[in-house]
Amino acid sequence: MKKIVLPRRRALLLSGGAIAAPMIASGIARAADDWPSKPVRYINLFPAGGPTDVLSRIACQKLSELTGQQFIVENKGGSGGNVGAEAVKSSAPDGYTIGLMSVSSHAIATTLYSKLPFNADKDFTPVSMLWSLPNLLVVRKSLGPRTVTELIAMAREKPGKLSYASSGAGTTVHLSGALFCAMAKIDILHVPYRGSAPAVQDLLADQVDMIFDNIPGSLAQMAGGKVNGLAVTSLERSPMALEVPAMTEFLPGYDINSWGGICGPAGLPPAMVEKLNALTRQALESDEVKKAYLKNGATPLWKSVADTIAFRRAEEARFAPIVKASGAKVD
Repeated sequence: MKKIVLPRRRALLLSGGAIAAPMIASGIARAADDWPSKPVRYINLFPAGGPTDVLSRIACQKLSELTGQQFIVENKGGSGGNVGAEAVKSSAPDGYTIGLMSVSSHAIATTLYSKLPFNADKDFTPVSMLWSLPNLLVVRKSLGPRTVTELIAMAREKPGKLSYASSGAGTTVHLSGALFCAMAKIDILHVPYRGSAPAVQDLLADQVDMIFDNIPGSLAQMAGGKVNGLAVTSLERSPMALEVPAMTEFLPGYDINSWGGICGPAGLPPAMVEKLNALTRQALESDEVKKAYLKNGATPLWKSVADTIAFRRAEEARFAPIVKASGAKVD
């Protein structure tokens, strides 16, 4: 067989490529070992002051303590979380820009929006879950019902006459009401608002009859005697209000929670992802974070990287028929 002799330049390039591959892999491993060596930007997809902001800051504060580097929360709200999600997608996959992976942007939006600036399954690197947060059904004091059974009976007597507010079409606040109506076979008018604050204001002013709002705000209104709290939307009662039943006690199988996790742009190095996942577990298992989350009605929800990916996909599939049944659609 004739021996093939490569030109010297080509031979050097090929041998250099063979050497370069392990060198690149070694460089990535070292980068993961050294990470973080400077502040990390965490993009929250919603405005400051809301539940996702409070819970994100609690987690980021603990991550800062564990790593010795600041995890800086940057609020980039808009379009139901899609603006911030696009910013995470477009960032460099170097571990120094991460962000919130929310039920709104990464599970509901794929069905709700006819067009999105990202693909929830392909454009991100899921890292870990952070929390689960139920909603709380409250009705205006003057409406009358003090139990879910009484509310369903009233709704059946007055089809289409009662109303429930939400923080916007396609939010868990809206879908909690849509699922309630579907499972109870009742007709209640949905009144969407631009955020929970104006919706709750109209509830307190007797302009709407009820709302399925995130538990911290609703619980405060209930404690003040301004509304009647009827049920939480999680499968189990909330430790914050054990006297309030879970909706599934009246409608078996009812389950809607708001949740949040950490993700980065696609292509985040696996070793870095595993390191951040482990740090997140350490943060969520700390007494400080557990107590702070409980105070805000949330439950720590650490999951492995693989389980986080599976959870997001399962939630997208679970919410799709609920969104379609609600009739909500954003072009």
